[in-house]
Amino acid sequence: MMAVLSDGAPATEEAMPATALRRAAPPARPAPLTGRARLVPLGVGLLVLVLYAWWSLLQWHRWEVPSWDLGIFTQLAKSYAAGEGPVVHIKGHGANLLGDHFHPILVLLGPVYALFPSALTLLLVQDLLVAVSAGALTGFAVRALGPGAGAALGLAYGLSFGLQAAVAVQFHEVAFALPLLVLALGCLVERRWTAAALWAAPIAFVKEDLGVTVAVLGLVLARRAHQEAGGDHRPVALGLALAVWGAAWSALAVAVVLPALSPDGRFAYADRLDLAAAAADPLGALVSLVVPGQKALTWLAVLAVGAVVVVRSPLALVALPTLIWRMLSPNHGYWGTGWHYSAVLMPIVLVALLDAVLRLRGGRLHRLGRAAPALALVVALLLVPGRPLADLADPAAYRPDPRAETKAEVVAAVPEGASVATDLTLLHHLVPRAQVHWLGTEGDPAPEYVVVDRLGAAWGGNPPADVAEWARQRYGTGYTEVRDEKHLVVVRRQG
Repeated sequence: MMAVLSDGAPATEEAMPATALRRAAPPARPAPLTGRARLVPLGVGLLVLVLYAWWSLLQWHRWEVPSWDLGIFTQLAKSYAAGEGPVVHIKGHGANLLGDHFHPILVLLGPVYALFPSALTLLLVQDLLVAVSAGALTGFAVRALGPGAGAALGLAYGLSFGLQAAVAVQFHEVAFALPLLVLALGCLVERRWTAAALWAAPIAFVKEDLGVTVAVLGLVLARRAHQEAGGDHRPVALGLALAVWGAAWSALAVAVVLPALSPDGRFAYADRLDLAAAAADPLGALVSLVVPGQKALTWLAVLAVGAVVVVRSPLALVALPTLIWRMLSPNHGYWGTGWHYSAVLMPIVLVALLDAVLRLRGGRLHRLGRAAPALALVVALLLVPGRPLADLADPAAYRPDPRAETKAEVVAAVPEGASVATDLTLLHHLVPRAQVHWLGTEGDPAPEYVVVDRLGAAWGGNPPADVAEWARQRYGTGYTEVRDEKHLVVVRRQG
């Protein structure tokens, strides 16, 4: 490449500042992997799949039920498989789950569930999506950094606290965002503008807030293309179009779709974020992003995952919408590192780290950049103790549920196709064989069966002593006890 100095004399690359070179001549797109390097992404992906599938099967073996979410999504998949739309009786008789959260991408679960009708199917689908994203991220990293550093970065992602927490609390729709985010951001790093936009666009259909994430990704794409596309304005326009696309879908979902399909005509989670209050007191809102301390710890954990170096990449900005809405919410459940809320941050942070390492090449901090993938892996390994995957090395985690046989018998005692109301314990196990309702939902019709676990967490230590009488009072019709064994009670509607 030749350049021209201010006096008109030609200059070689050696005479130009490094920053000018980076802007004028972005690195060539990495060549396809060849030889043994092709096996590294596959190996990392398979390892991640084995670890998380092992964990999910162990959790299934223990009859573990962290919440009602797996039951809800299993019923959704069952409805899609039957061609009935997103009907989920657990949320209320005849409830349309698209009135709860905007996740049309979950229609993809229908065909898979039709082949394998079990809640375990959803757990393994989630594990597969995590593994595919890990393999894809490793592929981008190996092409850019080589097999060793690439494998380290892929494993740092696969073992990250956000993914472990998400798998431990069982299936959620955000699992579909993971490979899409990796592919979109990875293509952006490689200056494959069109591919990046095409992979990013469907993320808006994963959940209502992720359209804003897509919008920020589009702006980052437009900015980078403006700097590096060599005068070609098409990638810039593509990035801006992607930003409009993402913002429009979030606005449409929150303002139109969700209220229209919600039973009470409003967005069910509108009280989880008060943007007007934040705008009225911007200084207070800024402070509330890191106070109380639980919020600050989450920011630090995310920074640690990215070996701190992540802040050198503009791609890190894509994580801000998720972090900001979580920290501004009055719901303290969003502030920490548990549950599935940090899952979508992990692909953003680790691909941004890859981008940061590339940006540091040839600069004063190039040694830190070279060490960053290994540092990220060390951080991931240091955070494993006390987290879900640590159970795989704990003999106590393999002890079977002492009531497992009784639970299986109770599930079998409910006839195929019957309507049943139940608490958490057997919720997602009953969904494949019955029309399941949640005992805590008001206004449901009287089910044919009621199943109660007196030891279940849903009762708060105060379960009904006489389940048949409790069911009669709740549903206004008589019930007869069918079985009562090991605190698991089944009653059947009379007549």
